[in-house]
Amino acid sequence: QMQLAESGGGLVQAGGSLKLACVASARTSNNNFRAWFRQPPGKEREFVAAVTWIGGSTRYNSSVKGRFTISRNNAKNTVYLEMNNLKPEDTAVYYCALSRVTLFSSNSTAYYNWGRGTEVTVSS
Repeated sequence: QMQLAESGGGLVQAGGSLKLACVASARTSNNNFRAWFRQPPGKEREFVAAVTWIGGSTRYNSSVKGRFTISRNNAKNTVYLEMNNLKPEDTAVYYCALSRVTLFSSNSTAYYNWGRGTEVTVSS
């Protein structure tokens, strides 16, 4: 089965930037979504952003739109999340996952092959 591995998390001051990466262990030939979710301390996992592998269509949670950018490098089997103007409320463990179908959903139940996550901490 395909394995996903997140990287790039760390500690950053409010207003700063980080770029996360999620590399897959195998190539993808369908147009399903590759997505980022996050789980803040004491809260449930929430949708952040997604991109279709072939077409490159993107979706964003309104809380990050204009600050975060999702992209992918198909040749490297990698999805990125560039995060700018970070806020303390962005503090969370960030996960990547694959959608089961091509129809978009922000519900985590529509995704599978979850990575182990990478921690992002934004200090005030």
